[in-house]
Amino acid sequence: MTEVLTRAQVEQTAATIAAMQEPSGAIPWTPGEHTDVWNHLESAMALMVGGQREAAHRAFDWVRSTQRADGSWPMKVVAGEVEDHSGETNMSAYVAVALWHHWLVARDEAFMRRMWPTVRRALDFVVSLQLPFGGVAWSQEWHDGAPAKVNADALLAGSSSIYHSLRAGVALAELLDEPQVEWELAGGRLGHALREHRDLFLDKSSFSMDWYYPVLGGAVRGDAARRLLAERWDTFVEPGLGIRCVSTNPWVTGAETCELVLALDAIGDRERAVQLFADMQHLRTDEGSYWTGYVFPDEVNWPAEQTTYTAAAVVLAADALTHSTPGADIMRGTTLAPDFAEIGLECGCRPADGSADERVAGVTRRTT
Repeated sequence: MTEVLTRAQVEQTAATIAAMQEPSGAIPWTPGEHTDVWNHLESAMALMVGGQREAAHRAFDWVRSTQRADGSWPMKVVAGEVEDHSGETNMSAYVAVALWHHWLVARDEAFMRRMWPTVRRALDFVVSLQLPFGGVAWSQEWHDGAPAKVNADALLAGSSSIYHSLRAGVALAELLDEPQVEWELAGGRLGHALREHRDLFLDKSSFSMDWYYPVLGGAVRGDAARRLLAERWDTFVEPGLGIRCVSTNPWVTGAETCELVLALDAIGDRERAVQLFADMQHLRTDEGSYWTGYVFPDEVNWPAEQTTYTAAAVVLAADALTHSTPGADIMRGTTLAPDFAEIGLECGCRPADGSADERVAGVTRRTT
């Protein structure tokens, strides 16, 4: 196995995702399993990279057709039937990342304009559930066909991904000349919380996602990112295999490993990114799909399934390492909206930029 997959191997893996797509356009975890909009969108991004654009557009059509009036999507859909009606903020926000990735790859402004109302409703829903300290409530329950109780705790990994989504959403808003100042203000408060108040999020520290996601989502970069990844590197990384999903379990997973690859690439640590990517290739099948994980004491792949989200993470990591498409930048974020000004903080902290309180959100622009 080469250090980075060949183009033919990437296309083979993307084809395995397309093969599991349902007639509706939904992309479940595996055939017969549930679909959630976050993993569905990640798969759509991988389809764009892997040359499966027709399947990708069917996936985006499914996203448009299943969004609810409040901007959310059901948490679990099985064969077209809703199994969990709750709306999860991180899942809903990710449509902005997927659409910005589509823009980078295809430069199709008409498609962006067609999808823009979906993005706007989704991020308005997410921002409406921001908590006073800056994190975002992780979900809202639904009862009798309507939004109900808000689960008013914030997940560190989910909020980190939302930060990424807000930067993508603001980039898209600028592209279409539809300024969204509230998203920028929310992004500033959220970024501050992710950098300075990680102790206020729910404690999920046994999960590797809570370790690397502040870096992957872009809120923590530079020396702070390198220090953060160094803190628990030996806890989660299993040399030659990948990274653990949970620190207490001897189980490495492909999706989490590839997300760490993307985080490392985003901060310029290419050597370790390439090594980890090579290490996890033991999960690849001859058909190009990927086992979800590997229990290393027993030397067995578990669970006995090849998941679309694992294949998607592999494709996106391969693209980042090879720069095969303009979408390779999506996690590095150099084309996204700049980091948001820290305005309106409720924690009493001084903004990171002393002049931030005097800046007007939305004045910065970038070349797209």
